[in-house]
Amino acid sequence: MVGTGGYVPARVVTNDELAVLTGVTPAAIYRRTGIKERRWAAPDEATSDLILRGATAALDAAGMQASALDAIILSTTSPDTLMPSAACHVQRMLGAKRAFAFDLAASCSGFLYALSVGDLMIRLGQAGLVLVAAAEVKSRYLNFEDGNTAILFGDGAGAAVLAAGDEHRGILSVGLHADGARADLITIPAGGSRLPASDKTVAEGLHAIHMRGPSLFRIAVRRLETAVTETLKEHGLAVRDVGCFIFHQANGRLLDKVVERLGIPEDRTFSLIERYGNTSSSSLPLTLDAAVRAGRVKSGDFVLLGTIGGGLTWGTALIRW
Repeated sequence: MVGTGGYVPARVVTNDELAVLTGVTPAAIYRRTGIKERRWAAPDEATSDLILRGATAALDAAGMQASALDAIILSTTSPDTLMPSAACHVQRMLGAKRAFAFDLAASCSGFLYALSVGDLMIRLGQAGLVLVAAAEVKSRYLNFEDGNTAILFGDGAGAAVLAAGDEHRGILSVGLHADGARADLITIPAGGSRLPASDKTVAEGLHAIHMRGPSLFRIAVRRLETAVTETLKEHGLAVRDVGCFIFHQANGRLLDKVVERLGIPEDRTFSLIERYGNTSSSSLPLTLDAAVRAGRVKSGDFVLLGTIGGGLTWGTALIRW
């Protein structure tokens, strides 16, 4: 990983503003989520616009030009269009003419799925320089009558540039998991081939995010704790050996519970939940980039990434910086 970047839209949405839309008081929003504000895309901003900014920042950090990219892998569940992929829009906008480009969807775990694919492509010699990115405009999929869900989500983008390097540095492992039997815990029911868009699906709010929050919370804590523990054991590491733990910014209460159960010291984690809320698959690279730029990730550090999202999907990655 030779460069990271992130971008959030300019519009700040406070808990006071969201309280008017949802009927949930600002104090209750913060108590339930640990979020004080989030960013929402402007009406003329789409997913590709966000990732263009995040990708440009990552390329600048890497000292690379977009024309050198061999591949663009973009994680999103809120693409500009169902076809073509958002990655192809980004390829055009960056001017990365030699790069092949595609989207993948693994909800909040998507960045780790994309990271794994990009890493393997480099190891197999299929690509030399890969842009791995994640971007979401989840503000377009909120039902403000469901205050428990609508208070969580914001928009954003994050990216990383991958290149071959020292075998003792970089991505040491990525562990990916899924449990389709839990698919109903968080979903956007309509808009696909099973429930195509219609007057009925729109009227019933089926194009918005539906989430069974309490059940998802309990499962997420257990799955993340287990995945992190297994990754540490696989590499013969203890919590004290890791310089920084970065988790998907799902919910402040969830993050606190995972950190507590794993016994992670406060100075070994980094969080953006108060400022940006849950930005789905973009939260992991966005938070990683912010940690790097804040000097919280140092050369030689072990960095452990962990996430869980719809699908269910979850995973971890261990990186030697």
